[in-house]
Amino acid sequence: MERIFDLDFYLSQLEAARQWLADNAVELSISAVAQVIVVVAAFLAARLMAPRVRAALVRVTQGRRLEVPLRQAADAVVPLALPVAWLVLLWVAVLIARQGELRHHLLTIAVSLLAAWVVIRLTASLVRDPVWSRFVTLVAWTIAALNILKLLGPTTALLDSVAITLAGLRISGLTVVQGMLSLAVLLWLATVTSRMLERRITASPKLTPSLQVLTVKLLKIVLVALAIAAALRTVGIDLTAFAVFTGAVGVGIGFGLQKPVANFISGLSILIDKSIKPGDVISVGDTYGWVNSLGARYVSVITRDSTEYLIPNEQLVAQQVVNWSYSNNEVRLKLPVGIAYGADVRRAITLCQEAADETPRVLKEPKPVCLVKGFGDSAVNLELRLWINDPRNGVSNVKSDVFLRLWDKFHEHGIEIPFPQRDLHLRTPSELPLVLRRVAGATQSADLTPAMP
Repeated sequence: MERIFDLDFYLSQLEAARQWLADNAVELSISAVAQVIVVVAAFLAARLMAPRVRAALVRVTQGRRLEVPLRQAADAVVPLALPVAWLVLLWVAVLIARQGELRHHLLTIAVSLLAAWVVIRLTASLVRDPVWSRFVTLVAWTIAALNILKLLGPTTALLDSVAITLAGLRISGLTVVQGMLSLAVLLWLATVTSRMLERRITASPKLTPSLQVLTVKLLKIVLVALAIAAALRTVGIDLTAFAVFTGAVGVGIGFGLQKPVANFISGLSILIDKSIKPGDVISVGDTYGWVNSLGARYVSVITRDSTEYLIPNEQLVAQQVVNWSYSNNEVRLKLPVGIAYGADVRRAITLCQEAADETPRVLKEPKPVCLVKGFGDSAVNLELRLWINDPRNGVSNVKSDVFLRLWDKFHEHGIEIPFPQRDLHLRTPSELPLVLRRVAGATQSADLTPAMP
């Protein structure tokens, strides 16, 4: 510790370094020239190899039906054929120099800078998120600078020395950094893999939409769990050390995460029993629309006015849900119709059936049927029953079309549509005194009646 503040110590070290450079100047110059020649020769060889490598990559991408992430990766590598080939040749040169115990500091600098540049270019092409792109760029340049300055080993040793021990588990700064880098890379690979599998699963005609959604969600959960477990294992963390943490999570779920967990379990139940799937037309309370997507916490329902409702999965399990297209898309609609008592009932029934037949969305088979439902206070009650097979396009609009056609036909054929009526009976003035005397007599008789003991 005393040498840190000793000026003579630093002066002696500088003098020793100058003397070493003076004694090894010729050897260093020859080694530097040789390394520069190797770097230039590797570049020329890579330039000769690059067209063939680029053509091979183009043939692979065009000759095979690759997934979108793989095609993007191949398209990003094609322009980098020259620097990648150059980097590979320099790596081989560094390995040979190490085996022969030759000086290779300039080669190491070239490899570090070139590797950082290639990683940054690939990241800019593949990672669209600017935050992740800047993070990878910072990490790549930091590692390259430390490697050039020969500080990578001391830095890792310093990070490893800063550690704490919790329940027999040693956690150091190096462990945290390695874990973060491993987790970031593995999560990115898990995301890319899940997207590729999702496209394959959704394109499969043998799986129902609900089964497709269930399979995709389970695959995402499994891949993310495997990525986290692999990241922990790469840094030497035993998963059994998280047993206490898992118990704490269970207690947290029991107290504070009941609703999210209930929605998640309800979502799995909906997917397993296939009661609701994307594209179904459902009614939940006052909400009528078609299912856009199924999530882990909610179901997205889009109404006819393009309003998107996010309904929690628990409500779909606990409440009554009308699925207009559960078994098939055919839906029967019931339209109440009233006619006057003086109208021709049989003619009105025929006109109702004709109005339904003339509406484009009404199915011809099963045929529309009109029935007499009863005799009301002011009208003969009829009910027109018709079928449609596209409830997603709306129900009220097809009812409106039928009612408009029925309105025109009733007016054309003289069928009266009744309205509520009340009869009011007025007594003549000559009858009023007699009525008043009767009321007064009845009141007097009630007053003279003796009370019951």
